[in-house]
Amino acid sequence: MHLKRNNLGKFWPVPRKGTKFLARPIYNKKDAIPLSVVLRDILKLIKNKKELQRLINEKQIQINHKEIREINYPVCLFDVINFPKLKKNYKALLSPNKKMIFESVSEENSGTKVFKVINKKILPGKIKQLNLMNGKNIISKEKVNTGDSVVLNLKDDKIVKIVPMKKGEFVFVIKGKHAGHKGKIEEIIHRGGKEVAKIISENKKVNVWTKNIIAIE
Repeated sequence: MHLKRNNLGKFWPVPRKGTKFLARPIYNKKDAIPLSVVLRDILKLIKNKKELQRLINEKQIQINHKEIREINYPVCLFDVINFPKLKKNYKALLSPNKKMIFESVSEENSGTKVFKVINKKILPGKIKQLNLMNGKNIISKEKVNTGDSVVLNLKDDKIVKIVPMKKGEFVFVIKGKHAGHKGKIEEIIHRGGKEVAKIISENKKVNVWTKNIIAIE
C-alpha cells in the first residue's frame, strides 16, 4: 500500500514533490512514518528497500530494541531505531515546526520510552491493564491515572518511572497549534468538561488541551 505525496501527514519531513507515491506504515497510519521512508528519504542511511530488507534479515535493525520483520514498520513519536551492531540509535522527536526529526542518542538513553496513559481497564481476576499511546498495552499494579505518563524499559516493558499530569511537570506538546514545543505546567483548569494546561514555553505562556500534551519528566 502507498500514499500520494500530497496526502502525507503534515509531520512527514519529506518534499511534496518527487515520486508520486510513498510507502505507508503497516499500521498507525495517522501517527507514524514507515521505516523505509525514515531510513531512505529522511536519514538517508539506505538507498532502497532491498537494502533495508537485507539489514532486517541480518537482524541489524531494531525498533525500541525489538526485532522487526517489515520494511514499512511504523515509526512513531519517541520511538527509537536501533542499529545494535553499529551501536547507533535514533530517537523520533517533533520539531517546533511540527515535523518529525530523528536525533542521535547514546546507548544508555536509547533504553527507555515515555508513553501517555490513554485509558485503564480491569481484566478478569482484577488485573489492571494500562492502555498506552500508539496502541501499546501493559499489565501493571502501579498506581497511575489516565493522562499520566509512564517511562518503560524497552527491553522488558517494565515501568521505571511514573510522571503525573500535574502542575510543575515538564510536558511536550504532541498535537495542535503548539505541537513540538516544550514547557512546564503552570496550572490546569477545567473548561467545558475538558482540561486545559497553562504552559510556560520559551518565555511565553500558551494554553493547550491536556489531551494534546504528554508529561515527560
